Amino acid sequence: MGIEQLYTEIITEHNNSGRNKHHIENPTVIKKGVNPSCGDEIALELREKNGVIEDAAFTGIGCAISQASASMMVDVIKGKTTQEAEKLADTFFGMIKNEITDEEKLEPLEDAVALKDIAHMPARVKCAVLGWHTLEEAIKDEGAGNGK
Repeated sequence: MGIEQLYTEIITEHNNSGRNKHHIENPTVIKKGVNPSCGDEIALELREKNGVIEDAAFTGIGCAISQASASMMVDVIKGKTTQEAEKLADTFFGMIKNEITDEEKLEPLEDAVALKDIAHMPARVKCAVLGWHTLEEAIKDEGAGNGK
């Protein structure tokens, strides 16, 4: 099995799996994200306590790339501090822009590395980064004490 096929299977699995696509109990922040160019929408829910993301999930509609990317993101941010989550988002953006290509530096992204070739498909980049941009905004809102 080639790496492209493996990545396609990972994206398909995350898109079809509902494990991260649901509401959580007592979210401390809910942030909506929209990609106006294609209509993808997500609502990211985080429950943060003492700077740690205790739980996270999302709901929404969109293409396989946006939904899979949001699911992968939720997997990697649960249990992380908000600072660690921001660093993961920065790493993801660096990967998507082809600024970070070192496999070792990309390891913390886990399954999200499957989206690294999206950089070669400019029309899909906004789909892949939707959840991650929404995460940044959610952390900013939470840090400002804005809550929901």
